[in-house]
Amino acid sequence: MPICKSPIFLTILPLLTTGLSALAQTSDSPLAASDGQTVLPYAEQKYRGNVGTTYLNSDPPEFPAPVTAPEGAPNVLLILLDDVGFGQFSVSGGGVPSPAMDALAEEGLLYTRFHTTALCSPTRAALLTGRNHNVSGTGVITELATGYDGYTGIIPKDTATVAEILRQNGYITAWFGKNHNTPVYETSAMGPYDHWPNGLGFDHFYGFMAGDTNQLRPYLFENQTALGTPEEDDYYVSVDLADRTIEWLRNIEAIQPEKPWLAYLAPAATHAPHQAPQELIDQFAGQFDMGWDAYREQTYERQKELGIIPAESVLTGRPESLPAWDSLNDDQKRLYTRMMEVFAAYGLHVDQEVGRVLDYVATLPDADNTMTIYIIGDNGASAEGGFDGTLNENAFFNAYLMTTEDMLDRIDEIGTEMHFNHFPAGWAWAMDSPFQWTKQVASHLGGTRNAMLVKWPARYASDGETRTQFLHVIDIAPTILEAAGIAEPRSVNGTTQTPIQGKSFLDTLADPDAEEVRTSQYFEMVVNRAMYKDGWWAASLAFEPWDPVRGEFDPLTAEWELYNLDEDFTQASNLADENPEILAEMEALWWAEASKNKALPLDWRGAERFSAELTGKPNLAGDRTSFTYFGPLAGLPESSAPDLKNKSFSVTANVEIGDGANGMIFTQGGNTGGWAFYLQDGTLKTAHNYIDVEVFLVESDSSVAAGEHELKMDFAYDGGDETGGGGTVTLSVNGETVGTGTVERTTPFKYSLSENQDIGSDTGTPVTYDYTAPFVFEGTLETVVVDLQG
Repeated sequence: MPICKSPIFLTILPLLTTGLSALAQTSDSPLAASDGQTVLPYAEQKYRGNVGTTYLNSDPPEFPAPVTAPEGAPNVLLILLDDVGFGQFSVSGGGVPSPAMDALAEEGLLYTRFHTTALCSPTRAALLTGRNHNVSGTGVITELATGYDGYTGIIPKDTATVAEILRQNGYITAWFGKNHNTPVYETSAMGPYDHWPNGLGFDHFYGFMAGDTNQLRPYLFENQTALGTPEEDDYYVSVDLADRTIEWLRNIEAIQPEKPWLAYLAPAATHAPHQAPQELIDQFAGQFDMGWDAYREQTYERQKELGIIPAESVLTGRPESLPAWDSLNDDQKRLYTRMMEVFAAYGLHVDQEVGRVLDYVATLPDADNTMTIYIIGDNGASAEGGFDGTLNENAFFNAYLMTTEDMLDRIDEIGTEMHFNHFPAGWAWAMDSPFQWTKQVASHLGGTRNAMLVKWPARYASDGETRTQFLHVIDIAPTILEAAGIAEPRSVNGTTQTPIQGKSFLDTLADPDAEEVRTSQYFEMVVNRAMYKDGWWAASLAFEPWDPVRGEFDPLTAEWELYNLDEDFTQASNLADENPEILAEMEALWWAEASKNKALPLDWRGAERFSAELTGKPNLAGDRTSFTYFGPLAGLPESSAPDLKNKSFSVTANVEIGDGANGMIFTQGGNTGGWAFYLQDGTLKTAHNYIDVEVFLVESDSSVAAGEHELKMDFAYDGGDETGGGGTVTLSVNGETVGTGTVERTTPFKYSLSENQDIGSDTGTPVTYDYTAPFVFEGTLETVVVDLQG
């Protein structure tokens, strides 16, 4: 049919074909990130050809071209271990074998003056954003967050992560392992998800949403979907994370091999619980009988011999509050040695599994253009096991220190899924050789100095060399961006950005004598403070890390120490008395930096900061006192569940069961502390686990018959205004009392960092080994109602 040529059509036709073209814009080739785009995301491309009335009289179509990374942009493998001391692994002179790390050091560079923040969530936020931890809203772990800008536990939108910048510049990104950077009250199935890994710039996430996890029974997520707890008999999370990372890399190679990738691998190790396969534990039998004092001396000598530390370095002394190994009795030595053997096996295990990822990456066609950054710890080794160690790290967070007598009869269970075990503070101090102190202590190098390995064969061939420039974790993000040829954005997703505070250390890869990258840096963690400036380090220790009880404190009158790191690698010589003017200048500089970086106000409270009720942290439970659940519900985080601590409460379930029924009705917590209400062979039971020190069990006098019933457990708290008090449990069936019993003490602040509330099953570890998880309820759960009585 001929085209109508009415006067009106002839008038508007030029507008259709040229006017639309003038309004549109596009590119003749894919957008290149190296063009210096500093506002993300890139503007959407529009067709700029001539558009006619049909495709026959229009220019050829063009699809919007994808953003591509700059030519030669490397893949990035970013690895971050957990709770590792400078003198722990053999790669930096320690006594725990690390053959995979050793091999990487021989092929790349070992950085011996790299620094973290002294605690996990803050280090991870600083790593991802390139800004100081307080500027990144993460001045402490998310569970201890307060309402001040530097301590919200929320990474702000004006500090976009390096993953988000790479993703919008042509990279594909993934995160495997630990996520301890989502506010605890946003980790439920209700989200919101903008602070989950997918909202922080990662296309893919597989791992756990907590500060730690049982190595054999983690509660896992893929992106925003809860996968639950693996039930394989031989499962270990380090193995799983390595498998998933390799699978993801294999899929990229098969589907889109030309696209560069960022893989962020954050294993749980070597954070508590210290758990490993028995065959690895057996390998270390007797290897640590020398004790922690001798271990430090041996490590110190190896570090000098390997050139890890200068030959003139001085080994720092043991804190007065820590016992000498020779002062211990035989039972203590036997228990503590066993704990160290398990820890060493745990460390070797994660080295092996990360080593499998390194080996796979080496087989890829673009292996030479893969930049590997391996940060050996997010802080120093952890002393949170207290003087004697513990079967349950969570006991420390509830201000309870276990004794040898609490643990000795369970020594053979250490390293299994039955306990959340943690070695003694003396071993943590030993792992941090040659420095003073441990994790949490940002004032001293034992808390903040971690080794780092870097390898990028395509650009730098410096095999087996050491670098000594002073670096901080905030320097990682800008280094990756410079390596990729990507500009730091001024705006991301509509939010003007706080400038990245880190500095690229790329020049140091090629030149061991490159100028210092970082000449000034503040440190603060739970009021342990330090200021570094041009080789000087001022330090103020607030509390010893193995003491969970924090009393009165005045930061304005606290003592400061002074070290010259250019001459004193290990912080062995306090020069405060000889240099009062320098010290005064450094202390004033710390206060200025703290104010500028949102590190104020200082807060030295201890275990009570875990309590949402005491600190005012948001909680999905809100001010409600009654909660109704309609049938089974798994995986509700403790921080989003009814707070059962230090109060009376009841759990009422309407059920239909058969004879001899079994299964979980309601549980909150696990073998680290918590409650369970369940049926076992028809008997109604309630158990409270007091931080793996004691389990209180109350059960009905007779079995519950088949049929429809109202089953209830009522706990009457008799502790008054005190925390951790006891009370009485009353069990009833259809309103008739069938059992009573006393719970002498209860967990006061936190049941777990990683266990959940479950209804109709137990997705984590059992509250009591009277039953075996998942212990799915046999029958029908109509409703479960939790009532809080205050």
